Amino acid sequence: MHVYTAGQWALLFYFYCLCGWIWESCYVSARQRRWVNRGFLHGPLLPIYGSGAIIILFAVIPVEDNLYLVWLFGMAAATALEYVTGAAMERIFKVRYWDYSKQKCNLNGHICLSSSIAWGFFSILLVRFIHPPVGRLLAHVPSWVVDPAALVLTAAFTADAVCSVQAALDLRDVLTRLTEENEELRRLAKRAEVAAAFAEDDLRKFREKTEVEKLLLQSRVQEELQELREARAQRAERRQNAWEESLRRRANAKLEALNTIAGALETCRDHLESRPDLTGEALDTRRAELEEAIGRLRQREAVIRAREPRTYRRSLRILRGNPSAAARDFSEALETLRELTRRR
Repeated sequence: MHVYTAGQWALLFYFYCLCGWIWESCYVSARQRRWVNRGFLHGPLLPIYGSGAIIILFAVIPVEDNLYLVWLFGMAAATALEYVTGAAMERIFKVRYWDYSKQKCNLNGHICLSSSIAWGFFSILLVRFIHPPVGRLLAHVPSWVVDPAALVLTAAFTADAVCSVQAALDLRDVLTRLTEENEELRRLAKRAEVAAAFAEDDLRKFREKTEVEKLLLQSRVQEELQELREARAQRAERRQNAWEESLRRRANAKLEALNTIAGALETCRDHLESRPDLTGEALDTRRAELEEAIGRLRQREAVIRAREPRTYRRSLRILRGNPSAAARDFSEALETLRELTRRR
């Protein structure tokens, strides 16, 4: 079990990646009651399991005859890997692809005691029962097959990893844009509300028309009603149309709010000269502020109108494969995207 070539180690890595993907996909699919292509990559591989298995094998080789040390060393090695990987991915992609925050005795949500204990018992299972027959089978693979097979798999794995990293970066950017968009919309709504009050507009009506949360809630209710109407529609084309319609409804809700806010600001701008307390430089400053706010609103409208469904597709694939993903700073945007995954 101890002496393997680089090619053999690579094949072991991909084999345990595949085993991890099969286990996770079946487990998560059973809990979700629908098929879930689990993981970060497009292909049937979960690198955390392959890396964990290889690290465990390296860690326990010197103590493989002592089950207690196998459990302890394997637990420590796998837990360290899980923490470093989880922390690095969250720092880079702003999303937690697994989250133990609700588990007892967790550390920053990346690892927890129950998971670490499970890694220890998995180490014993791996060293005593799983790996010995796998190692014997690998020993019978001709040497002229091992390196080419490892090279082909590595090339495919690398290409998949590059695409998946780009998709994760896209998801990060989508979450950032949606969060900034919602915050700016609310901020401008408050600003226009104050301006409308100065212009003696009907503040209650204005709030009813520009309250973002209410508009988004109405949009969600409409989506749920639409989902019920389409419950019997199982064909892919109908699901795709429903998903794109959901995106359009959300965009229209924001456009309606932006248009109302812009209209209020334009009304305020047009009434500035009638205010006796504003003259000269103060009037010019106030007008410039309103013009700047109206310009930002129109720019935001253009961005929303130009956004197409394909902007979201790669991001939604990652969320479907990681239904427990969390994003501390982008929870509202992440929930918005998660609702879209339920409609695809």
